[in-house]
Amino acid sequence: METYESLLAAVSAEDGTPVIDPATGEAFAHAPRASIDDLERAIEAARAAQPAWAALGDDARRAALSAAADEVEASAEALAQLIAREQGKPLSGPGARFEVGAVVGWLRATIATELEPEVVVDDGQSKATVYYRPIGLVGAIGPWNWPAMIATWQFAPALRMGNAVVMKPSEYTPLSVLATAHLVNRHLPEGLFTVLAGDRELGEAIGSHPAFGKVTFTGSAATGQAIMRASADNLTRLTLELGGNDPGIVLPDVDAKAIAENLFWGAFINTGQTCAALKRLYVHEDVYDDVVRELAAVAGAMPMGPGTDEQNVLGPLTTQQQFDVVDRLVEDAKARGGKVLLGGEPDRSAAGWFYPTTLVEGLDDDADLVREEQFGPALPILKYTDIDDAVERANRGEAGLGASVWSSDPEAARDVAARIEAGSVWINSHGTIHPMAPFGGVKGSGYGLEFGVEGLKAMGVPQVIHG
Repeated sequence: METYESLLAAVSAEDGTPVIDPATGEAFAHAPRASIDDLERAIEAARAAQPAWAALGDDARRAALSAAADEVEASAEALAQLIAREQGKPLSGPGARFEVGAVVGWLRATIATELEPEVVVDDGQSKATVYYRPIGLVGAIGPWNWPAMIATWQFAPALRMGNAVVMKPSEYTPLSVLATAHLVNRHLPEGLFTVLAGDRELGEAIGSHPAFGKVTFTGSAATGQAIMRASADNLTRLTLELGGNDPGIVLPDVDAKAIAENLFWGAFINTGQTCAALKRLYVHEDVYDDVVRELAAVAGAMPMGPGTDEQNVLGPLTTQQQFDVVDRLVEDAKARGGKVLLGGEPDRSAAGWFYPTTLVEGLDDDADLVREEQFGPALPILKYTDIDDAVERANRGEAGLGASVWSSDPEAARDVAARIEAGSVWINSHGTIHPMAPFGGVKGSGYGLEFGVEGLKAMGVPQVIHG
């Protein structure tokens, strides 16, 4: 079992890149700085280790990953402390400890998922069976908002399917991914799974390198498009999760008080820094005042502060750049005549990148805060009178990751949900992902599925044997 100090010592480097604590704006550790030569060595080691790993068979691979899950769980508190320091999310609530729990949970769910050969033809005259074989080498590029959890979404199914993995975490949050790999690699062959901390150039090299049969990426649409262009000549398989601008539609039959807390966490989990968070809320005029009042009451009671303080459930934004994005969008909303119901005035003299929980009403759909993904704690609330109009407005824009419908009538909610252009639609919650439910976007939110059986298939290549 690792302590925070021992885990940090294992993944930090004195002469590396500073890692900033977003609660203070100051460096608290340094991450190794990998080069392109390091990438080439990692690829060579992965190629050497992968055939024997694939040959072990599914049962042996699952056993190794199960031991890795136990290893992470034994050091869960140390890993949570590290996440809280480098990413900013609080230890408490759906924060850093929650994220480590998800690392363990997704490892175990990936192990438990069955993927049997599928007989697709057996008519007495012929037979065809679909198998999924290892791809070989998988490249993974991760984000800074849920660094260890999303890394697990990438490496766990890839390893389970018999592949080797080379991964680059975000330069803002590399330590928790390095630490996760440090623990997992105690139960894997040497060279099979390598995490390289580095800058944008390293990520670009992974995206364009012909050694990778698959690249999986979570991040911005612009970077996802760049990976598509860079990998085109190699015909690399891709899974791209490119963020969202998720709408929620509140129907007129809701109990405002009953849904207020779920609305809050749908929008503000991880201080709003979640791809599938609720980012624009459409509320029917009949219940608008009640919903706004109840949501503001919940939001105003949630403590924000440094992630290492047990009393907090909301933390800082992870980077200065993201603080500036949220600040720009809220200031633009004010200039357009938007009414700030809560928050909207950060303490610019304070240490760290704290932006207060903010609710804004009175905006048109062309306001930047509505059109753009804010990725922070500022939620625009918009009124509607006709459900057809609400659906049309919800479907505007290029994003299509998630959405939600809020109603006391599940059947009515499902009817509305079916009309929304999104990869996932939740009823009376938002963003409550499950390791067995496929997850992915449509439109500008990317393509490919993660989780469950579909996630395993995405980390393999299908082979059909006739006979």
